[in-house]
Amino acid sequence: MTNFPPYEDSDGASEMQFTLPSTAVELNALHGVHYVMPPDLEAFIDLYTRPHLRYAHTMLGDKQAAKAVVQRCYSHLALNWAVVLKEESPEAYAWRLLKQRVELHLRITGSAPSRTTTAYASPDMRTVAMQRAARATLEALRRQFEVMESALGLYTAIATLPERQYDVIVLHYVLGYPTEQVANIMGIKPDTVRGHRRSARERIASKLGLNVTAGDEEKE
Repeated sequence: MTNFPPYEDSDGASEMQFTLPSTAVELNALHGVHYVMPPDLEAFIDLYTRPHLRYAHTMLGDKQAAKAVVQRCYSHLALNWAVVLKEESPEAYAWRLLKQRVELHLRITGSAPSRTTTAYASPDMRTVAMQRAARATLEALRRQFEVMESALGLYTAIATLPERQYDVIVLHYVLGYPTEQVANIMGIKPDTVRGHRRSARERIASKLGLNVTAGDEEKE
């Protein structure tokens, strides 16, 4: 398995500091709303709060903004949980929602260029986000590709990946999640994660003029 350094925020704080107030408490604070958290939603939030917060913080570069974005996502899930459960994968639904809210925040704050859709992040926005990301991405890919390019060249190559390949690269190389956990977070199968990661590495290598042989994948 690939070894990754511990994730730290810009202040050097441990990921253990990433916590949220109770979603039920937040909703009960709204006038006229008394909300009782379903046990399965509570378990869902307990399971995914940390990876969702870490992803949002990586993309936004601001821990408080990340907390606000994720809290809004969970409030949406809480108010629509019965509908969300009818989706093929609540995890995939929550992941799409999180990415949409992250991009919306970037657009509102002027951190990303305006676009006509919110389904995919633009290459420019991705490059900005990747430059904020943990150095683990650069170092991990340098070891595997023997890349001697500048960080900007590598980040730019990552930024132009298709959406799901990009997500897998961020979750695996930046945040250090193993294949099974990446699959859980994104609501897809582990083999699909491996396929996206393999395709992403091949695309990045091609952008940088490097050779990656078929099946040249890191062991986990």
